[in-house]
Amino acid sequence: MDEDEAGKVYDGRLLKRFLGYVARHKGPAGATLAVTLVHIATGVAAPFVLREALDGPIAARDAAALTPWAAAFFALVVANGFLEAAGHYLSNLAGQRVILDLRAEVFAHLQRMPVSYYDRNPVGRLLTRVTGDVENLSELFTSGLVGLFSSVLLLAASVAGMFWLAPGLALVTLSVVPVLALATALFRKHSRRTYSESRKAVAAVTSYLNESLGGLKTIQAFGQEAVCSARFGARTAKHLKASYDSAYVFSFFWPGIEFINTAATGLILWYGGGQILAGRLSFGAFLAFWHLVRKFFEPIQDLAEKYNILQSAMASAERLFLLLDTPPSIAAPARPAAPPRRGEVEFRGVSHSYDGKTPVLSDVSFTIRPGETVAVVGYTGAGKTTLLSLLLRLYDAEHGQVLVDGVDVKEYDPAELRSRFGMVFQDVFLFSGTVAENMRMGADVPMATLERAAKTARADGVIRRLPQGWDTPVHERGAALSVGERQILSFARALATDPPILVLDEATSSVDAQTEGLIQEALDAMLVGRTAIVVAHRLATIRRADRILVMHHGRLREVGTHEELLKLGGLYEKLYRLQWQPALAPRPSI
Repeated sequence: MDEDEAGKVYDGRLLKRFLGYVARHKGPAGATLAVTLVHIATGVAAPFVLREALDGPIAARDAAALTPWAAAFFALVVANGFLEAAGHYLSNLAGQRVILDLRAEVFAHLQRMPVSYYDRNPVGRLLTRVTGDVENLSELFTSGLVGLFSSVLLLAASVAGMFWLAPGLALVTLSVVPVLALATALFRKHSRRTYSESRKAVAAVTSYLNESLGGLKTIQAFGQEAVCSARFGARTAKHLKASYDSAYVFSFFWPGIEFINTAATGLILWYGGGQILAGRLSFGAFLAFWHLVRKFFEPIQDLAEKYNILQSAMASAERLFLLLDTPPSIAAPARPAAPPRRGEVEFRGVSHSYDGKTPVLSDVSFTIRPGETVAVVGYTGAGKTTLLSLLLRLYDAEHGQVLVDGVDVKEYDPAELRSRFGMVFQDVFLFSGTVAENMRMGADVPMATLERAAKTARADGVIRRLPQGWDTPVHERGAALSVGERQILSFARALATDPPILVLDEATSSVDAQTEGLIQEALDAMLVGRTAIVVAHRLATIRRADRILVMHHGRLREVGTHEELLKLGGLYEKLYRLQWQPALAPRPSI
């Protein structure tokens, strides 16, 4: 479905599926419908009580007989108001419970989706699914299901009451319905177009705002504030035009509806008055009929007013269910293998591309023995990070096999497989919460284990310097910490669950020399007894690796120790000279 498609106001398939979520909360949903039913009954009953009071005690000037009818009318009005409030409360209660279920299900589904899914779908759009689209479905319940039930019931009850009181007058009243239906159809046609344009305009404004705020530092550095403001202004101008168009449609529709209502009122007054004068209709029946006519037009106006809301809710339902129906391309097998323990890693003839056309890896094969430290080096775009992504099964290799402890990674439960890796990335992501919560990452790790991991990673000094130690709040992405502090904490996090395999992806590329020295000291302690795969740009970081894999254009070109590769005089030796003797080393042709 197109992101900007308006959607249908009624789609039985979507409503049936949505009812499945509503059925989980039968108590509040059933109570809502029951209260709505009684609310309509009291509303329709009140005019009949009014008729009896007017045609009976008032016509007979019997004050004593009037009192019970007046009390009954008052009781019905009070009950009607109370039931209306209770209905709104219960419908919102049920709707919010449905939303809670849906939001949790959508979030859990997004957590299971592979990284490749996020390569194709902007994060901003997915945020809209979890927030705006789920919230819109509340309207599908309150304005859609409950509103439709209430409106149809009120229409039917009002028409039945009108025919009961005065069949001829009821036919005269209903004569305006075709005109009303035509006006509503024209409104729906034009409002659908303006609504779609408005959605596109809002999406453009939101997208550009998100992009601009995310890149504000770059905008200010290049002095592009005025240019960006002009671009933002152009997008808001389109939104303004769409809003004007929508207001134009509504400005004709509502006066038109009011005109039809007024015309119907005039017809009722003319015909009903004639019936009263002819003695064929009592004044009480006429006044009761008048009240029922007002109730007859209420749901018609209400449905027209909520047309765009229902349209939006249906479009949201379509998008949400489309998302939920997208199966994760990387999932656990029916009978997953036992989680790896030894830490052996093997690539067998692995080839991969992200778009199905441009190869990122080509026929890569190597084996890493348990407890061995292997470094991976190469120019940008050589395929280093892709190796790690395939190992962690963030993507599935197009060709060949990736094995851990002799078992294809596809045979493991992805979550169990990844739990056996301690990962440190170049861009450290710390979540809102305390330092301890960030170290645990949801795992049940005792405090003593955390402290031991921090000491091994040389993070204990950093934590002691924080205002509240382990309980220090970490704001989003750890903005209050330095780059070096975040990186050292990430090393401690990697060790918290005592994993058999460590994966370090450019873990020291963003830190200064002093912090790198501290991290190198921590690495010496961390790597003892563990398999380690170290992707590094700085060759000084990987000198002490047991072996070095040199990648170039997605192929494994050289394998050996630091000294062996220098003696070989190949690509690694050129990379080494570029870092340590840049003035003397020409860049190899790529």
